[in-house]
Amino acid sequence: MATAMVIGTQWGDEGKGKIVDYLAQKADVVIRSQGGNNAGHTVVVDDKSYALRLLPSGILFSDKTCIIGSGVVVNPKVLLQEIGNMVAQGVKISKLEISTRAHVIMPYHVRIDEEDEKLKGDAKIGTTKNGIGPCYADKINRVGIRMGDLIDEKLFAKKLRINIDLKNRLFERYYGCEGFDYDAVLKEYLGYADQLRQYVKDTDYAANLYITEGKKVLFEGAQATMLDLDHGTYPFVTSSNPTAGGACTGSGVGPRKMQNIVGVVKAYTTRVGAGPFPAEQINEVGDYLRNTGHEFGTVTGRPRRCGWMDTAVVKFAGMLNSLDYLAITRLDILDDLDTIKICTGYTYQGKLLKEYPASLEVLEHVEPVYEEMPGWKCHISDMKTYEELPEKARNYVERISELVGVPLGIVSVGPNRNQTIVLKKIF
Repeated sequence: MATAMVIGTQWGDEGKGKIVDYLAQKADVVIRSQGGNNAGHTVVVDDKSYALRLLPSGILFSDKTCIIGSGVVVNPKVLLQEIGNMVAQGVKISKLEISTRAHVIMPYHVRIDEEDEKLKGDAKIGTTKNGIGPCYADKINRVGIRMGDLIDEKLFAKKLRINIDLKNRLFERYYGCEGFDYDAVLKEYLGYADQLRQYVKDTDYAANLYITEGKKVLFEGAQATMLDLDHGTYPFVTSSNPTAGGACTGSGVGPRKMQNIVGVVKAYTTRVGAGPFPAEQINEVGDYLRNTGHEFGTVTGRPRRCGWMDTAVVKFAGMLNSLDYLAITRLDILDDLDTIKICTGYTYQGKLLKEYPASLEVLEHVEPVYEEMPGWKCHISDMKTYEELPEKARNYVERISELVGVPLGIVSVGPNRNQTIVLKKIF
């Protein structure tokens, strides 16, 4: 049995797509287990950039089986557009599998997302307005439509009729906007079903069978630990569980089969949208990180908030995910800094906190505690071994590992596959 998992340790955008793409070279199967098209991975191969929303990053390898698991919410229109874009770029889509249990994002989910954000005004969460939260809400409320339903014309027509009637009353009476035409939605989505039917299967069984057969299976996380619905900075979180536990439930694979859990850590910290961010730098440092790192959302294009490395966050993620290794990315973005700070923890009302606070009220008023380290002041993107890295760069990543309590596994010095330094063999 050989499995590995890639998990984001911060608020997303850590470079998980690059790490998954690198590890996928030796994998047989790549499984996406949660989230929807609100999650974007950017993968760079031979200086060519691929923006992925729903397709697992392993899709760039024609010989890899890529699974969209039961914990994912699927917008079929977006998925088909993404498949079309990949084919147009020369990517062969031959071994894609979509779980019968994955829930389908409907047009009324997107409308609810948009209308809810309008009503909340200044209290809005800052969603991507892709209908992710409302789809998960229907899933929890047990009125969702799954991929297995979509490809069964009679069952889909029956479930859609019930949902359209319910949602249209909601639109007309609560939101004060127009609802949806049942026949138009039915026709549109049956068209999607015809195109996607070839990929839909029971992936819970398939995933476990692949592991039993000895295939190398890689689990790909979307978003990140601090956006986890249960453990993140609630309510400024996503609607699923982008943690190691979520990978189990979202793929149908039990925890005893999970090995080599890799936590991806950006060498500084970013987040998109509202919510607490103790190490944020609203100054020239934040501007430098944003501009040098091109920190703008893959899906939304929104500028990301930027700040120093926060090991209090990553240590919390290490505990929640039982991390085996850290994969530190974007180290090269720090090349030109004279000094670099690491947030080692927080004080609140003059006392050092021993635990990561659940309360947003506390998080909004904590004071970060910083250590300052000298920068290495040279470009590292062409360095191929760990020993080649400047001593000050090695000191920096080793201090992160020490503070978090998880050993280093990978250090990335650029976006391409060949800009990856491996310290621990994962597969």
